[in-house]
Amino acid sequence: MPQPQPLRAASPDGLALVLSALAPRLGARLSTAFPVREQHGRDASYLPAYPPDAVAYPENVEDVVFILQTCHSHRVPVIPFGTGTSCEGHVAALHGGICLDMSRMDAIGPVSVADMTCRVQPGVTRKALNAWLRDTGLFFPVDPGADASLGGMISTRASGTNAVRYGTMKDHVISVDAVLADGTVLRTASLARKSSAGYNLTQLMVGAEGTLGVIVSATLRLHPIPEAVETALIAFPSSAAAIDCAIAIMGSGIQVARIEYLDDVQIRAIERYSRLGLSEGDTLIVECSGDPDSVARQMRWIGEIAVDFAASSVATARSAEERGRIWKARHDAWWAAIALRPGAKGIPTDSCVPVSRLAEAIDGARRDCAELGVTAPICGHVGDGNFHLCVVFDPESPREATAVETLLERLSRRAIALGGTITGEHGIGYGKRAFMAEEHGEAGLRAMAAVKRALDPRNIMNPGKIIEAGDLPPFE
Repeated sequence: MPQPQPLRAASPDGLALVLSALAPRLGARLSTAFPVREQHGRDASYLPAYPPDAVAYPENVEDVVFILQTCHSHRVPVIPFGTGTSCEGHVAALHGGICLDMSRMDAIGPVSVADMTCRVQPGVTRKALNAWLRDTGLFFPVDPGADASLGGMISTRASGTNAVRYGTMKDHVISVDAVLADGTVLRTASLARKSSAGYNLTQLMVGAEGTLGVIVSATLRLHPIPEAVETALIAFPSSAAAIDCAIAIMGSGIQVARIEYLDDVQIRAIERYSRLGLSEGDTLIVECSGDPDSVARQMRWIGEIAVDFAASSVATARSAEERGRIWKARHDAWWAAIALRPGAKGIPTDSCVPVSRLAEAIDGARRDCAELGVTAPICGHVGDGNFHLCVVFDPESPREATAVETLLERLSRRAIALGGTITGEHGIGYGKRAFMAEEHGEAGLRAMAAVKRALDPRNIMNPGKIIEAGDLPPFE
C-alpha cells in the first residue's frame, strides 16, 4: 500500500520550547496524552496514522495566532484538524508537531437573509449549520455525506450529492479569514458577491488542506429551501444503460438537484445491509427541486427518458419519509460495502472524469476489479463525472494489498488519461501526492511550490500534504 515519504521529526528542543510556551496559555486545552494524539493522527482513510506530538484546542483567533507565532519561531509543524472525516491522510502528523483541533471554534453568525450569506467559524459542522438556519428559509447545500466541519470542507474543497445543481465548496465560499504560518491574519476578500480586485486569495485557501494557513472563519453563500422536492429511484439492466440515461438527463435541460449512481454490486450490498426493498440492477437516484408544477413536469420527463434507456423499474417519492428511505440507500453505501466482509478494511476511492468519458472510466474500473480479484462496489455523483469504488480488502493479506495498490494506481492514471482528475472531492493529503506531477506537470508543481514557499517559508503548515516546498527548484 502507499506509504508516506521518509519522516523528518520536529526538533526535540524546538518542540520542548513550544510546549513550555503554550502550556501556561492553554492549560487543559493542550494534551500530550497518547490516546488523544493517536485519535488526531488518523482520518477515515486506510492510510497509517501518524500522531502529533501534542493536541491544542484553540477557542479564538488570538489563540491560533499565538500558537502559530510560537511554532513558526521554533520551526514546529502545525496540523489543523476538523472532525477527522477526510479520506487521504490529511491530518496525519508526518513530521510530528502540534495538531490544532478547531472544534471549539464553532460560532455561527451573523446571517444575512437579504444577502443569503452566513459567517461561520471552522468548527461548525454542516448539519449544525443547517439546523441553525432552518427558521430563516435558507440552507447550505454542500453535502459530502459525513457531518464534516466547514473548515475541513473548505480545506479539502469538498463536494457531494448536491454538486450537480449547487456546485462544490469553491462555489460557496465568499471570503475566508485565515492565520498564516507566521501568525499574520489574512482576510481574503470583501463580502461582495463578486470582485475583480487582484488575485483570488479566497480560492487559494479553498482546497489548500491546511498547507497555507489555518482557517478561522468564513463567509458562505446560502440558498432558499426549495418549495417542493421529488426523488426517483430507477433500476437498469446494465451500467451502460444507467450512465447513458444519466448523460441524457443532464443534457436535456432538466434542472436536476442530485443524480447518483449505484452499481448492481452496491445495490445488493445495501439491500443485504439495510433491507429497504430495493430492486436489483444498476440504479440511478434522481432528484428535482423547485416549485411544485416544474418539479412534477421534470419528473415526468425523467421517467420518459428512463424508459428510452430500458429502465426495468421507476419509483418516485414526494414525502420526506419516502425520500428519506431512498437516500438512506445512498448514505448506507459505505457501511453496506464494508459489511460484505466483516473485519475487513475499506478504501473510498475518488476520481472524476468528463461526463462523456464516465461510462468508459467505470467500465475500466470494473474490469480492473475482476482481473485483480478485488471486491469494490461502485457509487458516484454521475451528474458531474465523479465516482467512487468502495474497496473492501484485508490489509494483512500481501496478495490483496498488492492488488489494491495496483487498482488505485490504475484508477488515478486512467482518470488522467481520460482528461479527468485523480480526485473530484476527497483531496490529495499524502495518499495521492505521488500522482500530482502526472496530473499537473512540472510547471504546475513549480507554481504550487512557489506559493507554498511564499506563504509558508519554514514549511510548518501541514507538511507532506499536496506538495513539499522543497520538491522542486524555484523559477529562475
